[in-house]
Amino acid sequence: MKGTFVTRSAAEALAEKIRSRTAHVGVVGLGYVGLPLAVEFARAGFSVTGVDVSNWKAEAINRGESYVQDVPAETLARLVEQKKIRATTDFSVIADMETLNICVPTPLRKTKDPDMSFIASACEEIGRFLRPGALVILESTTYPGTTDEFVLPMLERDDRKVGRDFFLCFSPERVDPGNPTYQTSNIPKVVGGVTPACTELATLLYSQALERVVPVSSTQVAEMVKLLENTFRMINIGLVNEMALMCDRMGINVWEVIDAAATKPFGFMPFYPGPGLGGHCIPIDPFYLSWKTKQAGIEARFIELAGYINGQMPMFAVEKVQNALNDQGKPVKGSHIHLLGMAYKRDIDDVRESPALDIALLLRKRGAKVTYTDPHVPKVKLDSSELLSEDLAAMTREADCVVIVTDHTCVDYAPVVANARLIVDTRNALKGVQSDNIVRL
Repeated sequence: MKGTFVTRSAAEALAEKIRSRTAHVGVVGLGYVGLPLAVEFARAGFSVTGVDVSNWKAEAINRGESYVQDVPAETLARLVEQKKIRATTDFSVIADMETLNICVPTPLRKTKDPDMSFIASACEEIGRFLRPGALVILESTTYPGTTDEFVLPMLERDDRKVGRDFFLCFSPERVDPGNPTYQTSNIPKVVGGVTPACTELATLLYSQALERVVPVSSTQVAEMVKLLENTFRMINIGLVNEMALMCDRMGINVWEVIDAAATKPFGFMPFYPGPGLGGHCIPIDPFYLSWKTKQAGIEARFIELAGYINGQMPMFAVEKVQNALNDQGKPVKGSHIHLLGMAYKRDIDDVRESPALDIALLLRKRGAKVTYTDPHVPKVKLDSSELLSEDLAAMTREADCVVIVTDHTCVDYAPVVANARLIVDTRNALKGVQSDNIVRL
């Protein structure tokens, strides 16, 4: 009975601070997920402290300088000036925080198994400094069971029990960088706690800053939600990429096929082929599920096959370039090939897992001179070298082939079509344009 009273008191005390927005909010990890979330909490009136291992990120935030495209610099600068948000590399500040959101990276190892080192490091620091009655929410995408099986044992002790002395939840990040319509504030927030009290507190916290919160029954359900979402997309993209491969062999325009199929008002959702998958989520998240199901003795065949097909698309794009050059009597070796777009998708500056990087490396290995233009990516590392974004007009005239890898909307494609000797369009950016110098995926 005494434990029940303490639990209710701790939860009620935290709930009161959340409602009055006097709770000190902490965000661990200040990247594409953490910084926008920290800004939304600060805009809602909370005092927010961001913690990151990167000195330059902390210093940039404290100067009011945003390095995340979806966070306007003027918004961040205003919040810093109002002392609503600050950043540090000192994890001891966790001792002053009533709520903590963990937004650290969760990459895959080369063996396709989860790299939990960033979560482990964050939880180790949180475990050292966690204050009584605090709420901890993991947002990093991972396999089902991570919160209960991995995070909880790192935070719980004999004198610190979940649901009584602290509260623990999982809430999957759903950030879509560069999306002008759906951003952190209006994307529904799924949350599942280790105990009902955990879920209630996290729901209350998010509802202060975000438009809609969707509570679910457990951390495992919340973890699986994100994996289902991205696996759905990855498999459907794999399907349409395979359709592109088949249509190419049969001389059929896959883009026209998709547009016609999309006229069906039910039972069909259009997905589009491309040179490969990029970003941190879709190429990676499904393999967390695949890895976990293997532990349970189940083979995730759809995921593995879709991953294989999607992984072949950069090579397919390079083969299209090679064949197009061959038709003009030129080899890839010695040719100047200019990539238009280096980001992994339209209108963003993120190159994580970008297929453009793979395409550039594959072309280099075949002896091509590779340059690129991207209005959002001024420079990029490729192997041990660094490439700088070049002037598009000059490169269009000089290159033997221009490859449209990322279809940024700010690019004027008319001069490219008019002046390029050869164009390989992997994104259907030149839809409706008819020219003998265009080869489509």
